[in-house]
Amino acid sequence: MNPRAPLAALLALPFVAALGLLVLTAAASTPELSEGGFYTCRTEAEGSSALIEATDLSDEQIQNAVTIYTVGAERGLPEQAMVVALATAMQESTLRNLGHLGDANDHDSLGLFQQRPSSGWGTPEQIQDPVYASTKFYDKLETIEGWEGMAVTDAAQAVQISAFPDAYAKWEPLARLAVDLLATIVDCETADLPEGAWTNPLPGAPVVSGYRTGDRPDHDGLDLWADHGTPIYAASDGAVNRVRCNATLNGADYSCDTDGSPEVMGCGWYMQIAHPDGTLTRYCHMVSEPLFEVGDTVEAGDIIGYVGSSGNSSGPHLHLETHTNHDANSSNATDPYSYFADRGISFSS
Repeated sequence: MNPRAPLAALLALPFVAALGLLVLTAAASTPELSEGGFYTCRTEAEGSSALIEATDLSDEQIQNAVTIYTVGAERGLPEQAMVVALATAMQESTLRNLGHLGDANDHDSLGLFQQRPSSGWGTPEQIQDPVYASTKFYDKLETIEGWEGMAVTDAAQAVQISAFPDAYAKWEPLARLAVDLLATIVDCETADLPEGAWTNPLPGAPVVSGYRTGDRPDHDGLDLWADHGTPIYAASDGAVNRVRCNATLNGADYSCDTDGSPEVMGCGWYMQIAHPDGTLTRYCHMVSEPLFEVGDTVEAGDIIGYVGSSGNSSGPHLHLETHTNHDANSSNATDPYSYFADRGISFSS
Protein backbone atom coordinates (compact mmCIF):
# COMPACT_ATOMS: atom_id res chain seq x y z
CA MET A 1 0.00 0.00 0.00
CA ASN A 2 1.06 3.44 -0.76
CA PRO A 3 2.36 5.76 1.91
CA ARG A 4 0.09 8.59 0.88
CA ALA A 5 -3.07 6.62 0.17
CA PRO A 6 -4.62 7.48 3.55
CA LEU A 7 -2.75 10.76 3.86
CA ALA A 8 -5.71 12.97 4.69
CA ALA A 9 -7.17 10.35 6.98
CA LEU A 10 -4.04 9.59 8.96
CA LEU A 11 -2.89 13.18 9.18
CA ALA A 12 -6.17 13.97 10.88
CA LEU A 13 -5.78 11.29 13.53
CA PRO A 14 -5.45 12.48 17.16
CA PHE A 15 -1.94 11.07 17.41
CA VAL A 16 -1.43 12.41 20.91
CA ALA A 17 -4.10 13.45 23.39
CA ALA A 18 -2.82 17.01 23.45
CA LEU A 19 -4.04 17.49 19.91
CA GLY A 20 -7.61 17.18 21.09
CA LEU A 21 -10.55 15.55 19.34
CA LEU A 22 -10.32 15.65 15.57
CA VAL A 23 -13.30 14.89 13.38
CA LEU A 24 -12.82 12.87 10.21
CA THR A 25 -15.15 11.32 7.71
CA ALA A 26 -13.84 8.49 5.57
CA ALA A 27 -15.86 6.34 3.23
CA ALA A 28 -14.62 3.65 0.88
CA SER A 29 -16.29 3.21 -2.45
CA THR A 30 -17.02 -0.13 -3.97
CA PRO A 31 -16.07 -0.41 -7.62
CA GLU A 32 -18.21 1.97 -9.64
CA LEU A 33 -18.76 2.26 -13.38
CA SER A 34 -17.53 5.63 -14.62
CA GLU A 35 -18.98 7.61 -17.50
CA GLY A 36 -16.22 6.27 -19.73
CA GLY A 37 -17.31 2.69 -19.09
CA PHE A 38 -14.38 1.80 -16.82
CA TYR A 39 -14.70 0.43 -13.32
CA THR A 40 -12.81 2.39 -10.69
CA CYS A 41 -12.16 1.82 -7.01
CA ARG A 42 -11.44 4.98 -5.08
CA THR A 43 -11.51 6.11 -1.49
CA GLU A 44 -12.75 9.46 -0.23
CA ALA A 45 -11.05 10.45 3.02
CA GLU A 46 -11.28 14.10 3.98
CA GLY A 47 -10.29 16.07 7.05
CA SER A 48 -10.23 19.75 7.86
CA SER A 49 -7.02 21.32 6.57
CA ALA A 50 -6.76 23.34 9.75
CA LEU A 51 -6.87 20.19 11.84
CA ILE A 52 -4.37 18.47 9.56
CA GLU A 53 -1.98 21.37 10.07
CA ALA A 54 -2.39 21.00 13.84
CA THR A 55 -0.83 17.52 13.83
CA ASP A 56 2.80 16.50 13.58
CA LEU A 57 2.33 13.13 11.92
CA SER A 58 5.12 12.70 9.40
CA ASP A 59 5.34 10.96 6.05
CA GLU A 60 7.33 8.20 7.77
CA GLN A 61 4.62 7.61 10.35
CA ILE A 62 1.97 7.48 7.63
CA GLN A 63 4.02 5.03 5.58
CA ASN A 64 4.74 2.80 8.55
CA ALA A 65 1.09 2.63 9.63
CA VAL A 66 0.11 1.63 6.11
CA THR A 67 2.87 -1.00 5.97
CA ILE A 68 1.89 -2.57 9.29
CA TYR A 69 -1.73 -2.77 8.25
CA THR A 70 -1.02 -4.04 4.75
CA VAL A 71 1.33 -6.83 5.88
CA GLY A 72 -1.36 -8.12 8.21
CA ALA A 73 -4.13 -7.76 5.64
CA GLU A 74 -2.13 -9.64 3.02
CA ARG A 75 -1.70 -12.52 5.48
CA GLY A 76 -5.46 -12.71 5.86
CA LEU A 77 -5.33 -11.85 9.56
CA PRO A 78 -8.35 -10.40 11.35
CA GLU A 79 -8.32 -6.69 12.06
CA GLN A 80 -7.64 -7.38 15.73
CA ALA A 81 -4.12 -8.41 14.74
CA MET A 82 -3.52 -5.06 13.05
CA VAL A 83 -4.90 -3.24 16.09
CA VAL A 84 -2.41 -5.09 18.30
CA ALA A 85 0.46 -4.40 15.92
CA LEU A 86 -0.32 -0.70 15.50
CA ALA A 87 -0.80 -0.15 19.24
CA THR A 88 2.55 -1.86 19.81
CA ALA A 89 4.40 0.27 17.27
CA MET A 90 2.74 3.43 18.59
CA GLN A 91 4.06 2.64 22.06
CA GLU A 92 7.49 1.34 21.07
CA SER A 93 8.49 3.88 18.43
CA THR A 94 5.60 6.30 17.83
CA LEU A 95 5.45 4.70 14.37
CA ARG A 96 9.03 5.70 13.56
CA ASN A 97 11.60 3.31 12.15
CA LEU A 98 14.21 4.05 14.81
CA GLY A 99 17.88 3.36 14.37
CA HIS A 100 20.33 3.06 17.23
CA LEU A 101 19.88 6.04 19.55
CA GLY A 102 23.30 5.90 21.17
CA ASP A 103 23.27 6.31 24.95
CA ALA A 104 19.48 6.68 24.86
CA ASN A 105 18.98 3.30 23.19
CA ASP A 106 17.26 0.50 25.12
CA HIS A 107 19.83 -2.30 24.83
CA ASP A 108 20.05 -3.17 21.12
CA SER A 109 16.39 -2.45 20.31
CA LEU A 110 15.69 -1.14 16.80
CA GLY A 111 12.93 -0.30 14.38
CA LEU A 112 9.18 0.08 14.59
CA PHE A 113 8.67 -2.57 17.25
CA GLN A 114 12.02 -2.08 19.02
CA GLN A 115 12.98 -5.66 18.23
CA ARG A 116 16.39 -6.86 19.42
CA PRO A 117 18.94 -8.68 17.25
CA SER A 118 20.32 -10.33 20.38
CA SER A 119 16.90 -11.86 21.05
CA GLY A 120 16.70 -13.49 17.64
CA TRP A 121 14.42 -11.04 15.82
CA GLY A 122 16.86 -10.68 12.93
CA THR A 123 19.86 -8.65 11.86
CA PRO A 124 19.84 -4.89 12.48
CA GLU A 125 19.29 -4.35 8.76
CA GLN A 126 16.34 -6.74 8.67
CA ILE A 127 14.71 -5.28 11.77
CA GLN A 128 14.86 -1.80 10.25
CA ASP A 129 12.93 -2.99 7.20
CA PRO A 130 9.29 -2.16 8.10
CA VAL A 131 7.90 -5.05 6.06
CA TYR A 132 10.27 -7.54 7.69
CA ALA A 133 9.66 -6.14 11.17
CA SER A 134 5.88 -6.27 10.73
CA THR A 135 6.09 -9.81 9.36
CA LYS A 136 8.14 -10.99 12.36
CA PHE A 137 5.69 -9.34 14.75
CA TYR A 138 2.75 -11.17 13.18
CA ASP A 139 4.76 -14.42 13.09
CA LYS A 140 5.20 -14.26 16.86
CA LEU A 141 1.65 -13.09 17.51
CA GLU A 142 0.22 -16.10 15.68
CA THR A 143 2.17 -18.49 17.91
CA ILE A 144 0.40 -17.19 21.02
CA GLU A 145 -2.56 -19.40 21.87
CA GLY A 146 -5.79 -17.46 22.21
CA TRP A 147 -4.32 -14.10 21.24
CA GLU A 148 -7.53 -13.20 19.39
CA GLY A 149 -9.45 -13.11 22.66
CA MET A 150 -6.84 -11.30 24.70
CA ALA A 151 -6.95 -7.64 25.60
CA VAL A 152 -4.84 -5.66 23.14
CA THR A 153 -2.24 -4.77 25.76
CA ASP A 154 -1.96 -8.43 26.87
CA ALA A 155 -1.50 -9.68 23.31
CA ALA A 156 1.11 -7.00 22.64
CA GLN A 157 2.95 -7.86 25.84
CA ALA A 158 2.94 -11.56 24.97
CA VAL A 159 4.87 -10.68 21.82
CA GLN A 160 7.11 -7.95 23.20
CA ILE A 161 7.85 -9.09 26.78
CA SER A 162 8.16 -5.45 27.80
CA ALA A 163 9.18 -4.03 31.15
CA PHE A 164 5.97 -1.96 30.92
CA PRO A 165 3.27 -4.53 30.15
CA ASP A 166 0.32 -2.18 30.47
CA ALA A 167 1.76 0.62 28.33
CA TYR A 168 0.07 -0.55 25.13
CA ALA A 169 -3.46 -0.09 26.45
CA LYS A 170 -3.52 3.69 26.01
CA TRP A 171 -2.93 3.30 22.28
CA GLU A 172 -5.82 0.92 21.62
CA PRO A 173 -8.46 3.58 20.75
CA LEU A 174 -6.14 5.26 18.26
CA ALA A 175 -5.04 1.93 16.80
CA ARG A 176 -8.66 0.90 16.26
CA LEU A 177 -9.46 4.20 14.59
CA ALA A 178 -6.40 3.88 12.35
CA VAL A 179 -7.39 0.33 11.38
CA ASP A 180 -10.91 1.48 10.51
CA LEU A 181 -9.53 4.24 8.29
CA LEU A 182 -6.86 2.06 6.71
CA ALA A 183 -9.37 -0.70 6.00
CA THR A 184 -11.51 1.64 3.93
CA ILE A 185 -8.51 2.36 1.75
CA VAL A 186 -6.49 -0.86 1.64
CA ASP A 187 -9.52 -3.10 1.20
CA CYS A 188 -10.79 -0.93 -1.63
CA GLU A 189 -7.48 -0.79 -3.41
CA THR A 190 -6.80 -4.53 -3.08
CA ALA A 191 -10.34 -5.72 -3.66
CA ASP A 192 -11.22 -8.24 -6.34
CA LEU A 193 -12.29 -5.75 -8.96
CA PRO A 194 -14.52 -6.68 -11.86
CA GLU A 195 -13.03 -7.34 -15.27
CA GLY A 196 -12.01 -4.09 -16.90
CA ALA A 197 -11.47 -2.26 -13.60
CA TRP A 198 -8.83 0.45 -13.26
CA THR A 199 -7.10 1.63 -10.12
CA ASN A 200 -4.29 4.00 -9.16
CA PRO A 201 -0.93 2.18 -9.24
CA LEU A 202 0.31 4.21 -6.27
CA PRO A 203 -2.83 5.50 -4.53
CA GLY A 204 -2.53 9.01 -3.12
CA ALA A 205 1.14 9.44 -4.03
CA PRO A 206 1.95 13.01 -5.08
CA VAL A 207 3.18 13.82 -8.57
CA VAL A 208 6.68 15.31 -8.31
CA SER A 209 7.46 15.58 -12.01
CA GLY A 210 4.98 15.87 -14.85
CA TYR A 211 4.68 14.63 -18.42
CA ARG A 212 6.87 16.44 -20.96
CA THR A 213 7.11 19.66 -18.97
CA GLY A 214 8.99 22.73 -20.15
CA ASP A 215 12.10 21.81 -18.17
CA ARG A 216 11.83 18.09 -19.04
CA PRO A 217 10.42 17.90 -22.58
CA ASP A 218 11.64 14.31 -23.04
CA HIS A 219 10.05 13.04 -19.82
CA ASP A 220 7.50 10.55 -21.16
CA GLY A 221 5.67 9.88 -17.90
CA LEU A 222 4.72 11.01 -14.41
CA ASP A 223 6.96 10.64 -11.37
CA LEU A 224 5.03 9.64 -8.24
CA TRP A 225 6.84 9.99 -4.92
CA ALA A 226 6.79 7.19 -2.34
CA ASP A 227 9.17 5.55 0.09
CA HIS A 228 11.33 2.56 -0.78
CA GLY A 229 9.31 -0.65 -0.59
CA THR A 230 5.87 0.88 -1.17
CA PRO A 231 3.74 -1.61 -3.14
CA ILE A 232 2.97 -0.78 -6.76
CA TYR A 233 -0.36 -2.02 -8.12
CA ALA A 234 -1.30 -3.10 -11.63
CA ALA A 235 -3.48 -0.34 -13.04
CA SER A 236 -5.74 -2.84 -14.78
CA ASP A 237 -5.98 -6.33 -16.22
CA GLY A 238 -3.50 -7.33 -18.87
CA ALA A 239 -0.53 -9.41 -19.91
CA VAL A 240 3.06 -8.68 -18.94
CA ASN A 241 5.02 -8.08 -22.14
CA ARG A 242 8.33 -6.88 -20.73
CA VAL A 243 10.35 -7.25 -17.52
CA ARG A 244 13.82 -5.83 -17.65
CA CYS A 245 16.74 -4.30 -15.81
CA ASN A 246 17.60 -1.20 -17.81
CA ALA A 247 20.59 0.63 -16.33
CA THR A 248 23.98 1.70 -17.64
CA LEU A 249 26.75 3.95 -16.37
CA ASN A 250 29.31 5.34 -18.82
CA GLY A 251 28.17 2.78 -21.37
CA ALA A 252 28.59 -0.23 -19.06
CA ASP A 253 25.84 -2.30 -17.48
CA TYR A 254 24.84 -1.12 -14.00
CA SER A 255 23.06 -3.15 -11.32
CA CYS A 256 19.34 -2.57 -10.83
CA ASP A 257 19.55 -4.11 -7.36
CA THR A 258 21.06 -0.97 -5.94
CA ASP A 259 20.00 2.67 -5.99
CA GLY A 260 20.88 4.49 -9.16
CA SER A 261 21.68 8.17 -9.62
CA PRO A 262 21.14 10.99 -12.12
CA GLU A 263 24.35 9.82 -13.84
CA VAL A 264 22.99 6.31 -14.41
CA MET A 265 20.92 5.89 -17.56
CA GLY A 266 17.78 3.80 -17.90
CA CYS A 267 14.51 2.86 -16.25
CA GLY A 268 16.05 0.48 -13.70
CA TRP A 269 13.88 -2.52 -12.90
CA TYR A 270 10.71 -2.06 -14.87
CA MET A 271 7.67 -3.90 -16.12
CA GLN A 272 5.07 -3.31 -18.83
CA ILE A 273 1.45 -4.43 -18.91
CA ALA A 274 -0.33 -4.73 -22.26
CA HIS A 275 -4.03 -4.06 -21.72
CA PRO A 276 -6.92 -5.53 -23.74
CA ASP A 277 -7.87 -2.11 -25.12
CA GLY A 278 -4.57 -1.96 -27.01
CA THR A 279 -2.85 0.42 -24.59
CA LEU A 280 0.09 -0.21 -22.28
CA THR A 281 1.30 0.94 -18.87
CA ARG A 282 4.98 0.96 -17.85
CA TYR A 283 6.29 0.99 -14.25
CA CYS A 284 9.93 2.03 -13.69
CA HIS A 285 12.63 2.27 -10.98
CA MET A 286 11.46 -0.67 -8.85
CA VAL A 287 13.62 -1.63 -5.89
CA SER A 288 13.97 -5.24 -7.07
CA GLU A 289 12.92 -7.49 -9.92
CA PRO A 290 9.16 -7.24 -10.61
CA LEU A 291 6.97 -9.97 -9.18
CA PHE A 292 5.63 -11.17 -12.54
CA GLU A 293 7.30 -12.59 -15.63
CA VAL A 294 6.74 -11.98 -19.33
CA GLY A 295 3.60 -13.82 -20.41
CA ASP A 296 1.95 -13.70 -16.98
CA THR A 297 -1.51 -12.22 -16.70
CA VAL A 298 -2.28 -9.66 -14.01
CA GLU A 299 -5.47 -8.19 -12.63
CA ALA A 300 -6.24 -4.67 -11.46
CA GLY A 301 -4.87 -4.17 -7.97
CA ASP A 302 -2.29 -6.98 -8.09
CA ILE A 303 0.98 -6.00 -6.42
CA ILE A 304 3.51 -6.10 -9.24
CA GLY A 305 6.58 -4.77 -7.44
CA TYR A 306 7.85 -2.20 -4.99
CA VAL A 307 8.99 1.40 -5.26
CA GLY A 308 12.72 1.91 -5.51
CA SER A 309 15.34 4.17 -7.04
CA SER A 310 17.07 1.95 -9.58
CA GLY A 311 18.38 3.34 -12.85
CA ASN A 312 18.27 7.04 -13.71
CA SER A 313 16.87 8.23 -10.40
CA SER A 314 17.70 10.68 -7.64
CA GLY A 315 15.36 9.15 -5.05
CA PRO A 316 12.59 6.59 -4.57
CA HIS A 317 9.62 7.07 -6.87
CA LEU A 318 7.50 5.39 -9.52
CA HIS A 319 7.99 6.61 -13.07
CA LEU A 320 4.66 5.78 -14.70
CA GLU A 321 4.19 5.80 -18.47
CA THR A 322 1.14 5.19 -20.62
CA HIS A 323 1.24 4.26 -24.30
CA THR A 324 -1.34 3.88 -27.04
CA ASN A 325 0.38 0.80 -28.45
CA HIS A 326 1.67 -2.49 -26.98
CA ASP A 327 5.01 -1.78 -28.68
CA ALA A 328 5.86 1.11 -26.37
CA ASN A 329 8.13 3.88 -27.58
CA SER A 330 8.35 7.65 -27.21
CA SER A 331 6.23 8.29 -30.29
CA ASN A 332 3.17 6.57 -28.80
CA ALA A 333 3.60 7.80 -25.22
CA THR A 334 0.59 9.73 -23.94
CA ASP A 335 -0.03 11.93 -20.91
CA PRO A 336 -0.82 9.68 -17.92
CA TYR A 337 -2.95 12.45 -16.40
CA SER A 338 -5.37 12.31 -19.32
CA TYR A 339 -5.08 8.56 -19.78
CA PHE A 340 -6.06 7.81 -16.20
CA ALA A 341 -8.61 10.62 -16.02
CA ASP A 342 -10.43 8.98 -18.93
CA ARG A 343 -10.61 5.89 -16.75
CA GLY A 344 -11.86 7.69 -13.66
CA ILE A 345 -8.52 7.89 -11.84
CA SER A 346 -6.85 11.08 -10.61
CA PHE A 347 -3.46 11.83 -9.06
CA SER A 348 -2.47 13.97 -6.08
CA SER A 349 -0.53 17.15 -6.68
